[in-house]
This record gives sequence, structure tokens and C-alpha cells, in this order.
Amino acid sequence: MILSADAETLWGAATGLARTVAGVSRDPARPPLLFFTDPVRTPQPWLTAAALPSGAAVVYRAFGAADARSVAERLRQVTAARSVRLLIGLDADLAEVAEADGVHLPERALDQALALRRRHPRWLVTGAVHSSATLAGAGALSAAVLSPVFAAGGTSGHRPALGVEAFATAVRAAPVPVYALGGISAANADTLRGSGACGLAGVASIRAAFGHAVRI
Repeated sequence: MILSADAETLWGAATGLARTVAGVSRDPARPPLLFFTDPVRTPQPWLTAAALPSGAAVVYRAFGAADARSVAERLRQVTAARSVRLLIGLDADLAEVAEADGVHLPERALDQALALRRRHPRWLVTGAVHSSATLAGAGALSAAVLSPVFAAGGTSGHRPALGVEAFATAVRAAPVPVYALGGISAANADTLRGSGACGLAGVASIRAAFGHAVRI
């Protein structure tokens, strides 16, 4: 697989962050890069999943789609072949059916984290957070995803950007490893070096960067 220059930059920044914080990881296999799906911005997420490097992860967010099971199963087939991990947004039942590697919880459902980790000790249970206060209380997660770091679209589009300095301050006080999400691209990913993030997460930027991968 030959990656585009943007994909190489994102993957290099993500793996560099992951190596820096590896000593505090609860999960030695925690992915450095999370590709979040979105029904509008990533209409065929399996195509991007098929281009991700081994060790990355896909977070499939069905948002109640009627074809959620078939898409989840297709993603599982693709990710398994690439040694890419698969998380399911919120729906633990779908995660079980699809034999996923874990669940990603929206901020409103973070109280489910402890029960899910007890029920599935091998699962990676991540959760969305949007403030330092929420992050401070997210200790039951395997890792948190804090956003938006930069100006972003999608569900975080109405939220003010944290900026690298505020993001880094929140990470230093966090009880769990933290991913950076929101407006991250190949152009700004390197500015997060030294921030304490355990990796990067994205939607459209990852789709765009890895959409130009060439299989050899």
C-alpha cells in the first residue's frame, strides 16, 4: 500500500504521539489513529478502512441507520483483513454482533463505560468529551477523545476550538489517555507534538488523506 503525502504525515504524527505516551497506556495495543465515520462525510467508510495502516482503528457511528448491521459487518471484514481495530459508536449490542473490538461512547453516555469494560474486559471503550470538567470525570474509559482542538465541522462545528495550549493543559490533568479530534489535518497535525495526546482522530481529513492510497 502506497500512502499519499498527507496520509504519511497524519500517520507519522499519530504514531509519534502514541510512542511518547506509551508508558502510561492502559492498553498496549491502543490505536494511534482513529477514523470516525459519518453518514454524510464518509458515505462509504469501508473504502477508507481498507487503506488504513495496520494498527489504526475505525469508529463506526451508525446514527440509527437501517443498514447499520450490514455496514458494521462489512467494516469488520475489511478491518480484520488489515489488522485494523473496529469500534462501534454507542451500540454495544451491534458491537457484539459484529465482533468488534470495542465501543465509542458519546458524551451523554459516558456513564456506561465502567459496566461495558467489566462486561467486556478486552474491549477498548473510548468516549467523547468536550471540556476539561467532563474529561476529569472520565476515568472509567480506556481513552477519551477531546474535541474540537481546531475549528471543526460535523457535530463539533458549533463548539469553539480549544487550541493546542488549552488542549495540552486538559490532557496533563486527565485520568486517562486522550486523543485529539477536531479540525486536525496534515497541515496542523505536527503542532500537537508535545501536547500529551496519545494519538489523533478525524473524519473528513482521514478520508481525504487515505482515499488516495494505492494498493500494490
